[in-house]
Amino acid sequence: MKVNIEAVKQLILERFRNNISWFAESIGMDATYVSTILNNPKKSKSDKFCNLLIRYCELNELDFRNYIFLE
Repeated sequence: MKVNIEAVKQLILERFRNNISWFAESIGMDATYVSTILNNPKKSKSDKFCNLLIRYCELNELDFRNYIFLE
């Protein structure tokens, strides 16, 4: 799994007023780690982040495939 960085950034912009800390808290992850993933494409293969994002999507009736590339 790989994070669709641009789609996640758009999600954060639309649902969290572009606040990475709010987003990180809502998925149960440290904001610094989320920021690292979003700003460093080499780190976008984080299973932990992807699994928490999938859970967030399921709870909020979003299609996780919009935010994660399945490889």
